[in-house]
Amino acid sequence: MSGKRILMIVGDFVEDYETMVPFQALLAVGHTVHAVCPDKKAGDSVATAIHDFEGNQTYSEKRGHNFALNASFADIDPARYDALVIPGGRAPEYLRLNARVVEIVRHFFAEEKPVAAICHGAQLLAGARVLEGRTCSAYPACRAEVELAGGTYADIAIDAAVTDRNLVSAPAWPAHPAWIAQFLVVLGTAISHGEARKAA
Repeated sequence: MSGKRILMIVGDFVEDYETMVPFQALLAVGHTVHAVCPDKKAGDSVATAIHDFEGNQTYSEKRGHNFALNASFADIDPARYDALVIPGGRAPEYLRLNARVVEIVRHFFAEEKPVAAICHGAQLLAGARVLEGRTCSAYPACRAEVELAGGTYADIAIDAAVTDRNLVSAPAWPAHPAWIAQFLVVLGTAISHGEARKAA
């Protein structure tokens, strides 16, 4: 398998785990991942937020890490990428107001390239109007956005994921194992568990 070129769109207060984990996991299996943010360049960083589920009516939010960008948004040509990752958190609600971000998201759907979206990432998909006729999971509070955008909300367990053609989506970071595994399948990434070598 040759590595894919993957674009990840983030913004300030993107969800920490939903950014760090797929970014590192995809790099670990040999893909190239470029993390970008509007109005920022390679070497800049975004602030992340940690969303947790602590028994309240909705998630709690805490300040996370600074996540370093490794590519410049102004230089992005989506045609040069094989796939797209959209983390959740608070960033998608305002990223969907950026015309260039919306244009980039639409490119991946128009070309049927693999897209992974998690949690509030569905807000960006809804804003880009790419959910018509699609099944999409998201944080439960985003169900209205999925449905108003013409999609079918996948009401699945918080640690589950769903694949609809090129779109892999999940409710929140507890779904990382299922979400990333399904995305790797759509990417065509084969992982082999060969027998470990014995020490000489």
